[in-house]
Amino acid sequence: MTTDLLPDALLERIRGRAAGYDRENAFFTEDLAELVEAGYLTAMVPTEMGGAGLSLEEMTRQQMRLAGAAPATALAVNMHHVWVAVARIVRARGDHSCDLVLEEAAAGEIFAFGVSEAGNDLVLFGSASDAVPDGEGGYSFHGTKIFTSFSPAWTRLGTFGTDRTGGEDRNVWGFVTRDGGGVEVREDWDAMGMRASQSCTTVLAGAHAPAERIVRRLEPGPTTDPFVFGIFAAFEILLASVYTGIAERALDVAVETVHRRRSMAAGGAPYAHDPDIRFRLADAAIQLDGIYPQIAQIARDVDEQVDRGARWLPQLSAVKTRATETAKDVVEKAVRVSGGSAYFSRSELSRLYRDVLAGIFHPSDDESVHRAWAGALLGPVPD
Repeated sequence: MTTDLLPDALLERIRGRAAGYDRENAFFTEDLAELVEAGYLTAMVPTEMGGAGLSLEEMTRQQMRLAGAAPATALAVNMHHVWVAVARIVRARGDHSCDLVLEEAAAGEIFAFGVSEAGNDLVLFGSASDAVPDGEGGYSFHGTKIFTSFSPAWTRLGTFGTDRTGGEDRNVWGFVTRDGGGVEVREDWDAMGMRASQSCTTVLAGAHAPAERIVRRLEPGPTTDPFVFGIFAAFEILLASVYTGIAERALDVAVETVHRRRSMAAGGAPYAHDPDIRFRLADAAIQLDGIYPQIAQIARDVDEQVDRGARWLPQLSAVKTRATETAKDVVEKAVRVSGGSAYFSRSELSRLYRDVLAGIFHPSDDESVHRAWAGALLGPVPD
């Protein structure tokens, strides 16, 4: 049932456009139109609300497939799916505060992730942006958000800032509309990879969310609130899926390549017979093979509301970091066995290599993952 959302013919059309988008630093307009028509942006919306009702675990497999065809398209769409997944996670726990996301996604609205800020390593637990109360339960947001994927197309932006007006700071989360004003999208995306994602800088200059679009007011710092847990879980798991899909595609391309390449030293035999090539590709496949069950299990545990206790956040960070680092290593091995042709910009492997490097910049980074695990294992460092 689930694979019908991304039939092979659709994926091949998407794959056929990826190189052009990358070369022209262009948004994936045609991909988006086809994905919307296929119902892909409502994949995780519950069936009773007009969507396909996919679970988080099912969505991970879909995102792997899409990323194998067009990584930048998958990365941008990922941010929409993160918010839909958050709304599902919260709703499954009896909280309907985020149902507006499900309702609006079902109606065709496109959600983007306006959270990251330059130099802010607090990530979800604190913001440099300001949330200014309007006196009626709503807020206006002021600040600069970076890496806002889906910039040309989003209609709804999930974001947060800190309300510093009441004596006790509060992190305020809400959803602003693009047509509501107070939003400037800077057309400044010219990155090494993931170019079609068009993850531009977004300046919030009074973008307003009325009371009904404010979903949380939380004390700064770590929290067990299900909304923040939902962001952490959906973001890390779906990102891991995208980069795993990139690695899987790179491995497939490398296998095809070494069957075609011939060795003069071996009398014209294909490089697929070379023992060093065979070892390197087998090593890459073994690495990648260990990622699939980890993603599936942790996504299933989120779906089934398994209690992992204090280990939840470190384990979510770990699955993202392990997946992105493994993917980077797998793609590099694929490039190594494929010869000098992979170094040309026109090579798919060259593009996959540039795209996979973006994984190291998404939170949680390797350092914060290790700090979290050290804290879980050894306790805090005394002041």
